Amino acid sequence: MTIAQIRRARPLLAALAITGFGLVLAYVASSIFPVISALTAAVVLGVITGSVPALPEATRQSIGKVTKRLLRAGVVLLGLQLALPAVLDLGPGTLIAVLLTVAISFLGTIGLGRLVGVPRGLAMLVATGFSICGASAIAAMEGVVEREDSDVATAIALVTFYGGLAIAAVPLIGDWVGLTGEDLGSWAGMSVHEVAQVVAAATPAGAAALAVAVVVKLSRVVLLAPMVAAVSVYERRRRPAAQGKRAPLVPLFVLGFLAMVALRSTGILPSAVLDGAKLLCTLLLAGALFGLGCAVRIGKLVRTGGRALLLGLLSTLLVGGVAFGTLALLG
Repeated sequence: MTIAQIRRARPLLAALAITGFGLVLAYVASSIFPVISALTAAVVLGVITGSVPALPEATRQSIGKVTKRLLRAGVVLLGLQLALPAVLDLGPGTLIAVLLTVAISFLGTIGLGRLVGVPRGLAMLVATGFSICGASAIAAMEGVVEREDSDVATAIALVTFYGGLAIAAVPLIGDWVGLTGEDLGSWAGMSVHEVAQVVAAATPAGAAALAVAVVVKLSRVVLLAPMVAAVSVYERRRRPAAQGKRAPLVPLFVLGFLAMVALRSTGILPSAVLDGAKLLCTLLLAGALFGLGCAVRIGKLVRTGGRALLLGLLSTLLVGGVAFGTLALLG
């Protein structure tokens, strides 16, 4: 390798080193404070790193390139966490309730975003994260919608904040309205944002509630691929080619996600492989979210804070209310 090649590779090497170090710190923070997931810690550390004035622009650009690759690989591996037979065992009533909850919550949150004056890109990301699977869904959707760099961090912060509140609120509200056992688990799985938050919210109701909650939550995750594909198609039609590069009709990483779901559903993969894939998926997504955080500008994040918080509150109430109603009617 020549000196010139080494110089050209410096920004990429620096980006890999910074991302790797941020990933390690995210896992350390998550182990010290278990209530904070590695994904959330990664995006916070990314925002802090991106705010360092001394970070060269070439390195920032390289972090962005690394981020895209990590993100797509992570979303593909996310498919190995989903087994269709387990989801189908929920029965038609619950599955229809999940589908209606996701659709109404997604479209309703976008409408609420317009009502409270939140930028369209941020509203789309909040709608995706709150209606499907939190930070992972936001990370998958950010590549197909027009949005500001700060919107990703804002949406993830809202998922973390309101999902954390839901951990305490869901068992309390469930007890108040008479939901117990598997019924509470179903509601937790349909209304709480992150998988880890669902586990925390359903655990007090017992093992049966927890098992149902996780499967119901994963049935929402199954809808990530068709949701991203549908939004991608809509964005292509909405933005003429003259306005710039159009999103692909169906992103390749979405097809990869579906392929992994199909592979997991065959039941041929041993548990050791699935456990390793789950860990690798988390590492890839955490690295990607660290990179997305590096692109954030604090000033823009602060300026949208109040309206974004209101949207997060309204969306949380919408998801919880629709989930409760559809389960009462169909579950």
